[in-house]
Amino acid sequence: MNLIELPFEASKLDKKHANTPFIEEALQIREESAELYASEQYTDALRKTVDALRKLREAEDYTDLHFRAILATLLFDLSEIHFALKDYKQSEKELEMLFKVLENLLRDDADRFGRFHLLAMELSTRILRSRRKTLDLLAKQQINTGRLYEKVNSGISAATDKLVDSLRKMAEMLASTGDYHAAVKFYAEAIKLAKKRAGKVTRREVKMTVDMAAVMMRSKSERARARRLLAAILPHSIALETVELEQEILKMMETIDSNVAHEPMWRSFLEKVQLSARQRFRRKKEDKENSVENDPENADHKEENKKKEDKKK
Repeated sequence: MNLIELPFEASKLDKKHANTPFIEEALQIREESAELYASEQYTDALRKTVDALRKLREAEDYTDLHFRAILATLLFDLSEIHFALKDYKQSEKELEMLFKVLENLLRDDADRFGRFHLLAMELSTRILRSRRKTLDLLAKQQINTGRLYEKVNSGISAATDKLVDSLRKMAEMLASTGDYHAAVKFYAEAIKLAKKRAGKVTRREVKMTVDMAAVMMRSKSERARARRLLAAILPHSIALETVELEQEILKMMETIDSNVAHEPMWRSFLEKVQLSARQRFRRKKEDKENSVENDPENADHKEENKKKEDKKK
């Protein structure tokens, strides 16, 4: 695994700028850190990244765009490295700081830094331990994400694809653990971003919608909603000529309808099974009590006990 690419070309740095010597030295240290990270020497990579930040701290102009760009890059690195070291709390703190730096960079140059904003969102889906916190952050960053699609470029598109894929994988993982409610939310976020990325409904959005409906079907209260979702996506599937998805959608709708139609019958059947079991248990208990009462040996034993009690009196 590698650290992210730089958001600018180091060769284009203004040699006359007061910050340039410090930035160049920080970048050189960062190269060493990236090599260590790639070879999974995370502790050494962390040490080098901290050295790069210390060198960057010596810069004179903190408003310089290149300075803030390399700062964002090193914050990315720190968050990734601490996550690799399983120091999740520290990784989350650095992610929070990263978004603050990126927010200002987006205002200055959305074309250059847009993809890094999306990559930071993708990073959050992997790093944040709280699913609620992840969803809150994604919702908060939607405004910035929306602005990016006014100036779509290849970097933003690729970063969006990575974010969508990460959200989809998170949804699949949550569904496998039985957290269907959270899984549906992550699917919804993935579908929303994918539509923005494509500007229309494509096969990918249809497939994710089908997967989301499949998760919803596992919850009795969500089946009606799942059916409406499938009915809405079916025309898109037909228009895209995705025969296998079209057939899957129709089968799922049929399954939902079948479950709804037979649900009272199943309930009645299960009630009869339970009633039969209770009656059988009651009969066994009565038979056992009768057999004890009618047992001669048991009667003799009772008579002997009665005589002993009479003598005591």
